[in-house]
Amino acid sequence: MAAMTDVRDYGSITLDQGLEKVTILAGHSADYTSVTFQIQKEDHTLGNALRYMIMKNPDVEFCGYSIPHPSEAKMNLRIQTKSTTTAIDALKKGLDDLMDLCDVVTESFNEQLSESTSSMQVD
Repeated sequence: MAAMTDVRDYGSITLDQGLEKVTILAGHSADYTSVTFQIQKEDHTLGNALRYMIMKNPDVEFCGYSIPHPSEAKMNLRIQTKSTTTAIDALKKGLDDLMDLCDVVTESFNEQLSESTSSMQVD
């Protein structure tokens, strides 16, 4: 087992030294309009939500993900874009859009929770 002396912190996910959170797999197009990314320590939860957000981008022609094997904690994400943007930019935009959506959901949840809590105290 690898020593955990030198780690990188990615939010709530800590990866061993040398293990990048996102890598570009071999076989991408020269202009990066067609790329397969491998994302470590992720599963269908992020995969499906991210695929949905990326496909909303009009510059994206295709986006799909797969989990190569259930016992491996990695996800492959394939993005193909029009020549106006790169798959890397589409991934960044998809992640930003997903974070924005999560912020809206969190804000709405907290507002409803606050209203519910205050109405319970009044009764």
